[in-house]
Amino acid sequence: MNTPTPPLSISAVERETGLSKDVLRKWEVRYGFPQPLRDAFGERIYPPEQVNRLRLIKRLMDIGMRPSKIVARTEEELLALAASRHVAMPPAQEPEIETNALEMLRRHDPEGLRHTLHRQLLRQGLVRFVQDTIAPLNHAVGEAWSRGELEVYEEHLYTEVVQSVLRAAMTGINDRHGRPRVLLTTLPEEPHGLGILMVAALLALEGAYCLSLGTQTPLEEIANAVKAQAIDIVVLSFSIIYPPRRIPPALAELRQRLTAAVEVWAGGAGTARLHHAPTGTRLLPTLEDALAALEDWRSAHAALLSSEFSAAVTSQP
Repeated sequence: MNTPTPPLSISAVERETGLSKDVLRKWEVRYGFPQPLRDAFGERIYPPEQVNRLRLIKRLMDIGMRPSKIVARTEEELLALAASRHVAMPPAQEPEIETNALEMLRRHDPEGLRHTLHRQLLRQGLVRFVQDTIAPLNHAVGEAWSRGELEVYEEHLYTEVVQSVLRAAMTGINDRHGRPRVLLTTLPEEPHGLGILMVAALLALEGAYCLSLGTQTPLEEIANAVKAQAIDIVVLSFSIIYPPRRIPPALAELRQRLTAAVEVWAGGAGTARLHHAPTGTRLLPTLEDALAALEDWRSAHAALLSSEFSAAVTSQP
């Protein structure tokens, strides 16, 4: 007799599928799936059939399908979609990539790291590269620094290499006619700009126009740039070192400086410690949240986007 496969904890599902715990919890509320059981301690556990379905969803997301279009579908529908698009199981993340990256930083080998990341980008494509390689690698580098295994300048070297790889990958995909028009920056005393570049890469690939001001931009200058560039959305990034108590008042002040039509989003590890967003702003603790917010913006502005498209077509000779 075959022994039934036991349910998996949320941590095990995260490892098995590549979907973060935050994403799993948010889908549970937003889409009604997954539907975890509870163990004797009240913790979420996931039956094997739900885990299999989550794997299918992740495979389809890896080729560009949005969660809102697929999460609520049955396993049969997902299998049919995968077959129609010839979706194969994506290659597994190289288990040694984090170890290799840290070793290259210790050896002060930026070119070796750059070549390694570039090869990974070619294997995975930009979306998976940002979500499945750079996001966990950022965490690994930060942990190594906190343990004293990397110097500050080595962490800065890592950031420069990743930024150069992402900027090169974005060449040609940032359409100045794209919508929404997104301005990305950080506030004064927040020098970490890798997060905004990662978000810009994902949003630009989805057809948004992304304008980065770099880091440490005063609120007044952000407001001036929004007006001059007809910006639809401002994205701010807060790292784990930014004092969490200062984030809500900064977002509230920026909100007051902008018209109601301009949305304010805040992402980065620093926002994960906030319980709620100030009125008129949206928190994006994960990259998946940024893509969901983009989808929500386009749904809310569907009529406007349709009229702009019709006007553009009519004006063509």
